[in-house]
Amino acid sequence: MGTPFEGPAMPADPVAGPVDRLGAAFAQVRQRSVHLAEPLSPEDCCAQSMPDASPVKWHLAHTTWFFETFILEPREADCKPFHPAFRVLFNSYYNGVGDKHPRPRRGLLTRPALAEVLAYRADVDRRMARLLAQHAGAHPVDPELAALVELGLQHEQQHQELILTDLKHLLAQSPLFPAYLDSPLAASCPAAPLDWIAFDGGLAEIGHRGQGFAFDNELPRHRQYVAPFALASRLVTNADYLEFIEAGGYRDPSLWLSEGWDKVASGELAHPLYWQQRDDMATGRGAWQEFTLHGLQALDAARPVTHVSLYEADAYARWRGARLPTEAEWEFAARDVAIACGDLHPRAAGSAGLAQMFGECWQWTSSSYAPYPGFAPAEGALGEYNGKFMINQYVLRGSSCATPHGHARASYRNFFPAGSRWQFTGIRLAR
Repeated sequence: MGTPFEGPAMPADPVAGPVDRLGAAFAQVRQRSVHLAEPLSPEDCCAQSMPDASPVKWHLAHTTWFFETFILEPREADCKPFHPAFRVLFNSYYNGVGDKHPRPRRGLLTRPALAEVLAYRADVDRRMARLLAQHAGAHPVDPELAALVELGLQHEQQHQELILTDLKHLLAQSPLFPAYLDSPLAASCPAAPLDWIAFDGGLAEIGHRGQGFAFDNELPRHRQYVAPFALASRLVTNADYLEFIEAGGYRDPSLWLSEGWDKVASGELAHPLYWQQRDDMATGRGAWQEFTLHGLQALDAARPVTHVSLYEADAYARWRGARLPTEAEWEFAARDVAIACGDLHPRAAGSAGLAQMFGECWQWTSSSYAPYPGFAPAEGALGEYNGKFMINQYVLRGSSCATPHGHARASYRNFFPAGSRWQFTGIRLAR
């Protein structure tokens, strides 16, 4: 399999009109999803490892359902769904659309087969291409159609990242520890020393700026006072975090939020999600290893620690005499940072200065996921996209090594419950 990241997600063509560009982007993004599944067997694509994760086959179908339901159904003349049952099977959480198949039971959908899901994708792709061709070169361009197609593409890119993280969790359950990528994980460079980068703060503009795409939860742009602060120059490394473990970090209740300590005491939390020690007959516990998309690997001390919960990130920060940044501090610091893209496993920071803001790990913040002042969800079912999840979640910033090209930006607000670990989540310290 070649690299999953080939070219920008939204190619720019100064000659073509907006709908023409969307047509080219549509074909590219849709093909990438299929490309991600190419190394997998039908069995790989059907299994579900936990309720929070979905089968690859379901991701491929749901992203297709989005275009058929929200674009083709209201706009296609004599619209005939590929399969009427798919409206329920592949609805995720849109209550305004109708019934849904229960999320924890997606792995029981052995039918439709993967081949039929791919046929579903091909059918919807043909119909979307025909619809976009009808609007190509139109003046004025239908702004609602263009906005819906772009939203669908951004939505599919989110699911491309989920395909990789959900698949990683699935493969990690196998005692064979199978690799998704046959290529070896390249050796990393030594990690740069951790420095502190100071920021004066002040009255800051927070939220999406410019003419590019943004999800509704990134809006409206608003003013917020940010007190002077400092950010760590790089992410916390595996070596850094191993010090925390060996110093008894998981045995000291004074470091932990109450919910986190409950999980430690129950044995649920003892180390990052994909770390393990194999028994060594001669010396007892063996060296640490980490499961990756390249298979089981020796733990690389220089790479960022990843797959940690907010509880673990917060406890580590307390142990270091630091804290997690707020999302406003993170965005303030990232305003002019170049956006990097990853290669499916976090890389070490080899240079000084503010590094690894993008392309390695999503970074936990101390900010609860809440609406910005003046936020209003869209009308209809698409208004359910973000707003209704603004409870019992924390914001993560940046992007990860699995985030597609063209999808990251400084204002992007990812969000998960505090205990989530199966995404590429990492730690940046603040003080």
